[in-house]
Amino acid sequence: MRKIGVIYSGNESHYRTFHEPKFNQYITKLIYHPDFLETDIEDLDVLIVPSQLNYKLLLASETKIHAFAEKGGIIVAFGPQPWNWLPAQKWEERPTNFWWWLDKEASSGLVLQNPTHPLFNDYLTLAECTWHQHGVFWPPEHSDILISTEDGGAVMYVDSQSSEGTWIITTLDPDFHFGSYFMPATERFFEGFFPYLAYGTI
Repeated sequence: MRKIGVIYSGNESHYRTFHEPKFNQYITKLIYHPDFLETDIEDLDVLIVPSQLNYKLLLASETKIHAFAEKGGIIVAFGPQPWNWLPAQKWEERPTNFWWWLDKEASSGLVLQNPTHPLFNDYLTLAECTWHQHGVFWPPEHSDILISTEDGGAVMYVDSQSSEGTWIITTLDPDFHFGSYFMPATERFFEGFFPYLAYGTI
């Protein structure tokens, strides 16, 4: 089992999500964000960077996060990330339709770009990754886009060439919505995603 660390803001949604026993069982180290720079992460294999972190602390953490990736670590980034800390960052903000599923003949607009990826073979389907979107990434050409919008903007992608490690980057923010008791798909997402991070082929 891979050792997973989570940067933790202390807000109520993060508290609920990362203390939930069925998810917490996969977490080796929960790191309070103000203490991150002083915390040893050498023993970790995976570092989760949740959505809605304090952006000043996040930007101050950039060098340490990238150093972890350069040593072969796996970085997972959730949610809108309009700040320039990800490799080849190119984020596009888009209007959010929280209630698209109420429309007649509702369509999320999401497309599974790589259905044979191990994440989808054994752990998740598109349904577990489907709620509203806040925007898209336009990742480096070498990236493996797993989920996109219909116009090709990346909602989830894997970048294994920008560093010695692997970046799993998604606009999805399941940490916030599960922790806020809003969006049932996010619980199913984590029920598949944590086992994938712990045991799956990445």
